[in-house]
Amino acid sequence: MPKPTTTRRLTTEAGAPIADNQNSATAGLGGPLLLQDQHLLEKLARFNRERIPERVVHARGSGAYGYFEVTDDITGFTRADFLSAVGRRTDLFIRFSTVADNLGGPDAARDPRGFAVKFYTEEGNYDLVGNNTPVFFIKDPLKFPDFIHSQKRDPFTGKQEPDNVWDFWAHSPEATHQITWLMGDRGIPASYRHMNGYGSHTYQWTNAAGEAFFVKYHFKTNQGIRCLDADQGADLSGKDPNSHQTDLLQSIERGVYPSWTLYVQVMPSAEAAGYRFNPFDLTKVWPHTDYPLQRVGRLVLDRNPDNVFAEVEQSAFSPNNFVPGIGPSPDKMLQGRLFAYADAHRYRLGVNHSQLPVNAPKATVAHNYGRDGLMASNAYDRHAKNYEPNSYGGPAQSDLPLSAPLALTGHTGTHAAPAHTKDDDFFQAGELYRLMSEGEKNRLVANIAGGLAQVARDDVVEKNLAHFHAADPEYGKRVEAKVHELRED
Repeated sequence: MPKPTTTRRLTTEAGAPIADNQNSATAGLGGPLLLQDQHLLEKLARFNRERIPERVVHARGSGAYGYFEVTDDITGFTRADFLSAVGRRTDLFIRFSTVADNLGGPDAARDPRGFAVKFYTEEGNYDLVGNNTPVFFIKDPLKFPDFIHSQKRDPFTGKQEPDNVWDFWAHSPEATHQITWLMGDRGIPASYRHMNGYGSHTYQWTNAAGEAFFVKYHFKTNQGIRCLDADQGADLSGKDPNSHQTDLLQSIERGVYPSWTLYVQVMPSAEAAGYRFNPFDLTKVWPHTDYPLQRVGRLVLDRNPDNVFAEVEQSAFSPNNFVPGIGPSPDKMLQGRLFAYADAHRYRLGVNHSQLPVNAPKATVAHNYGRDGLMASNAYDRHAKNYEPNSYGGPAQSDLPLSAPLALTGHTGTHAAPAHTKDDDFFQAGELYRLMSEGEKNRLVANIAGGLAQVARDDVVEKNLAHFHAADPEYGKRVEAKVHELRED
């Protein structure tokens, strides 16, 4: 027997040494394989089970580790411990992603980008799950499955269909603002490093005195905004479908650490009810003239994952992972995500997904009475009880709510969002259009018309054109002219 060239022996999953990893056991020289070859069977069986269900949305992603450092005193707005002192650092993990395509899709697609941050705080993990746009296509989670179905592969043709995409948008005028973002110059970021991130939703902060504020998060890239036009995106997608992954990996490996500055907009809770539009509407932004950006700190990424599957694909973010001083708002889309995200991870990864290293708390220890289930660890106190209350000194409730209570009134039922004096599905889309340069407007119109001109039904085209006309008359006229031009060719 040749002597091994390494002190680390190859073993089975049970730890037994493997004598031969090059040849299967057979019934004699050249004979059939043997069922008793445990190593072969274990190896093939495990290979068959290497893949887990991919995320329904945000399947294609990249991640990195880093830290968040507080640079400004914001203790007047929140009692969150990890934000309590200038200079304080908190470890974190971030996952960037595209939304609509499958795991093998190109990074340089025209698509919103996920921007999900897991802060490993001393009071538990805080997950801030947002996008690279401050708004979204819809404002009620009841519409989310239908929206995603319209954007994903058609069940008959097996590919994304412009008819489906634009038909849904034709019946969802509130999408006009996000469509203007998506079809504009920021619709294809040049890399994950060169885009902003937003919490998008409205959240609640509570300070030590119990005062409540509503906030919106803005992560401004310190690398500067860089984007690709449609032709550049298509070219890069063909040359390097992993372009954003490559860029993030290589920049961190060579010590060029990407960073973002976090700002928040802060609205005293008493101002929400009388604000001119619904401040909890995910299809709208708060004008900075009303609520200026206030700096909080700096996010830096300085370490790549060692294993993409274990740490990026198995990372699980949920908006309901709050810490004391931070909580939800009445934002209906956020409320729906409080359930949907955690439930998606229970399906994909199992009920014990929070015990995986990338998801487990790092600055504290989880103490609860959850037990058993697939892949349960044995990391429990010896002889600990699995019920509460008990007489054995098990973990007990804190009696300190994470955030201030939200006021409720009225009757249960399916209600439209409450009307504010300036609620409108089109005004902010028009404002965004009017902020654009002539070149930006030309590219926006070309991107919209390029998809809309492919729609078969004239009534669907007309409904969408009406939305752009309502946002801004010039906007509508230019899109309409370009669509007619393309349809006549």
